[in-house]
Amino acid sequence: MTARIEQVRTSGTFSLDGEDIAVENNVWLVGDDHEVVVVDPAHDAAAIAEAVGERRVLTILCTHGHNDHINAALPLSQQVGAPICIHSNDAILWAAVHGTRRPDRWLRDGDQIAVAGTTLEVLLTPGHTPGGVCLHLPALGAVLTGDTLFQGGPGATGRSYSDFPTLIHSLTERLLPLPPATVVHTGHGPSTTIGAEAPHLAEWVARGH
Repeated sequence: MTARIEQVRTSGTFSLDGEDIAVENNVWLVGDDHEVVVVDPAHDAAAIAEAVGERRVLTILCTHGHNDHINAALPLSQQVGAPICIHSNDAILWAAVHGTRRPDRWLRDGDQIAVAGTTLEVLLTPGHTPGGVCLHLPALGAVLTGDTLFQGGPGATGRSYSDFPTLIHSLTERLLPLPPATVVHTGHGPSTTIGAEAPHLAEWVARGH
């Protein structure tokens, strides 16, 4: 069975720096009819579990530690019996949501996560958060970018623990060199491609966000 990428949309609240914002999130499932990994368990564990169905969840991957990407991680983990992984540089953001309950494993740059005959490669792409990662699936011609890159530009950097020059460096060194046809599946909003976004790097730098 060929691996595929599936989308689940969930709605909830993003909370940081004393502000609450209503958001819609993209949760991604990578796998086949038998096994999957879940990327960015946002808001609604029941809806994600329903999309998973009877398939085995190998792991739950968090691209970064903002609450709207991790707030369903614990109930989903309990329901499907899968470990939770996030980069250690986002430990402070994780703890703000989940307290002393640590993730099951810290992701590292270059980690290879196998599922359904394909591989997700962890790319450390800090800037939106210190431990932000993207998940490259070269065999599927795709990358899951969380909030690092969207259609129209990079993720926001006007909040705590974010840094715009760091994010631009991550885009320049890690994401934009990927093949132009690579499909970019984002944490919010529509998907795009590396080829559609890369020509606008200078515009992003000039506007400063």
